[in-house]
Amino acid sequence: MTDRLDSRSERKERGAFFTPATIANFLARGAIGDNNRATVLDPTCGDGAFLLSAASHLRQLGASRTQIRKQVYGVDIHSPTLDQAASTLAEHTLNATLHQSDFFEMRSPDQLGAPLPLMDAVIGNPPFVRYQLHTGRARKVAAAAALRQGVRLSGLASSWAATLVHAASFLKPEGRLGMVLPAELLQVHYAEPIRRWLRTRFAAVHLVFFERLQFEDATENVVLLLARGSGGCDAFSLYFVQDAADLAELQLFDEFAVTPASEGKWTDLLLSIQQRQRFRKVEDEHFTALGELGRVSLGTVTGSNAFFAIPDHVVAQYDLKPEHLTAICPPGSRHMRGSRFTRSDWNALRRDEASVWLLTPNPSDRSAGLRRYIRHGESEKVHEAYKCQVRDPWWVPPAVSSPDLFFTYMSHRFPRLVANTAGASFVNSMHGVWLSSSAPAWVRSALPLVSINSVTMLGAEVYGRSYGGGVLKLEPREAARLPVPSLDVLHDVWDRLRPDRAHLERELRAGRWTTVLAQVDRVLLRDALGLSHAEAETIHEGARYLRERRLNRR
Repeated sequence: MTDRLDSRSERKERGAFFTPATIANFLARGAIGDNNRATVLDPTCGDGAFLLSAASHLRQLGASRTQIRKQVYGVDIHSPTLDQAASTLAEHTLNATLHQSDFFEMRSPDQLGAPLPLMDAVIGNPPFVRYQLHTGRARKVAAAAALRQGVRLSGLASSWAATLVHAASFLKPEGRLGMVLPAELLQVHYAEPIRRWLRTRFAAVHLVFFERLQFEDATENVVLLLARGSGGCDAFSLYFVQDAADLAELQLFDEFAVTPASEGKWTDLLLSIQQRQRFRKVEDEHFTALGELGRVSLGTVTGSNAFFAIPDHVVAQYDLKPEHLTAICPPGSRHMRGSRFTRSDWNALRRDEASVWLLTPNPSDRSAGLRRYIRHGESEKVHEAYKCQVRDPWWVPPAVSSPDLFFTYMSHRFPRLVANTAGASFVNSMHGVWLSSSAPAWVRSALPLVSINSVTMLGAEVYGRSYGGGVLKLEPREAARLPVPSLDVLHDVWDRLRPDRAHLERELRAGRWTTVLAQVDRVLLRDALGLSHAEAETIHEGARYLRERRLNRR
């Protein structure tokens, strides 16, 4: 165990982001209420921000210093940080009972040998350690602690999820929980068991959303969770504030109640009631899932795009033959500017020395140039990449067939569908869409332009997931849920837009996507679906709001 306070980078590695006092005070007051006898636990107390807030609130309620020490408990694995927490409390003539321990190693009060009693309140800011670092025995112990409470977490779960569940096992039946959680609670697939558990575990759940980032060292938006009681609830109460300074102004009836989805993401909870209801109504009545029109799947997984995706000069340098190569749309999606990827686009990229070829030789081929290129790859350790190790031979990637459409699944503005008129294959920097045999031929031309509408954009925000830097990502099954106009609506709108197709294509390639969006929205939402200006604007503003909220993380 180290005997010093750790650096910012070391704190980040173990998920320790120290909490602003305004947030700690808000959650402490909400969890303790007016009960001056309340027992309070911070299971990952860090430098003691929540302990100080809890002890200060209890003192205001009339509890003595001696009583407070027997009422406020803190746990942390890091000894110097616990020392700092004790010093912070002492500076305010307060104290608490502190335990140095891995919280997941602590038995809950319903187990024999438990070191702590059941609590009236559990508060804190669980460490946010992603699954890549949350490994080994630490992950196994955390997963086991959550499973004891009936919550089975996947191997992709970050550390906060297990901490939240285990912390709730220290609560009395009518106790209160107050936690800072990452906003990915609403979005990521691994949090699905947590979302189900919240609905069934607590009698009342309150969520507070911020418009701005609240932690200096983190790029993750946060949500404040206040929950109490047990037995399950039908609806959640939501509150929206600009930043932590607004928490003190929250009043009764500032919230509105929603019934969250029984499964899937909860991103739409960030929308207003009107936006959410209008979006769901239009989606249900006039849209279908992209997966209903075709199959969405990954591109070729090579193990090393830098080696397998190659430009003309590499082909010439190693004297690679046409039979060694497959024409592809180059890795990435920056070059996908229009609604179509044509043979002319491919030829222009080829002239610019983009990587328009995928190495796909016959395993039995032993031509001299190919052997030299394979030896070059081995000198660069390409064959040691995981995907290459599990292939025999390692230098023959499983090329996918040419899709009808490309899908730009990682983006800042919005994902786009692009018709693949070049007939090119592709690698896994995009998804592909293979339309079903029952889909009319015109769908490939219509979908890329008509999908630039506010309903589809809002659906991308709701069903996708956001990452640091403001990136929106949709995996294949999320992309398959993307709402696109149903065939009859698509046909109607395409008939209206087709005369302007060349103009819309020029605008899109010039980067003027808002112009295209405005025209498609007018034709789709107003003319074809008959929505009023206010109804169409409600959906448009919902998409804009979620997009800007995501981009504010940059």
